[in-house]
Amino acid sequence: MEIYSLILKRSRQGQKQLAVLVDPDKHEISDFGPLAKKLASYPIDYFLIGGSLLSKDLLDECLKAFKEQTDIPLIIFPGGVMQVNARADALLFLSLISGRNADLLIGKHVESVPYILKADLEAISTGYILVNGGNMTTAQYISNTLPVPADKPEIAALTAKAGEMLGMKLMYLDAGSGAHQSVPLDMIRKVRSMIDTPLMVGGGIKSAAEAKEKLDAGADLIVLGTALERNIDLLEEMIEVFR
Repeated sequence: MEIYSLILKRSRQGQKQLAVLVDPDKHEISDFGPLAKKLASYPIDYFLIGGSLLSKDLLDECLKAFKEQTDIPLIIFPGGVMQVNARADALLFLSLISGRNADLLIGKHVESVPYILKADLEAISTGYILVNGGNMTTAQYISNTLPVPADKPEIAALTAKAGEMLGMKLMYLDAGSGAHQSVPLDMIRKVRSMIDTPLMVGGGIKSAAEAKEKLDAGADLIVLGTALERNIDLLEEMIEVFR
């Protein structure tokens, strides 16, 4: 089954989903095998592989290690045109609809098409909405865009609806890696009330209780990253929420 079809099917059935974000830049090559093996022992739905800036060029090594250890779908979370790799199962075809940087709305996408076609990757059209998490994140700095203010849920909701009207199949509210505050619950509720597409929420989620609040507010899929880098054992508590 295509990855998007799987996400959509689970969302419509009310099944909450968990994705773990692995940033290759935050690891060494020797880390990938043991990390993949440990994470593969948990009932995770998807791995997001990538980051806003990959300076070490370890994407291929990371994907290779995870492919050897698990059958859990690998989805590239790209920060640039060159983060396309045939080892993955799919790629989030992100359009940064919260910003006004034309390159990240459509420009880089045009450049990436030949690479995606060559890699034969499923491209999942995703409306990417950056939310102010209380500090400047790498995603905000690299994208050169302003995030949606955390106290303006109506802006996020209308932005998400516009993305859906444009034909985007997935919405992603992201406070950014290492955000001080996660996406507000009121914003998640407002966006959920406006769209029919599956809703991903990530950035700044630090506890199982916080993840449950996001799910109860309307998120279909939670993305965890930085919190697990600091304490991978937190996954035990997170899994209980999804059970």
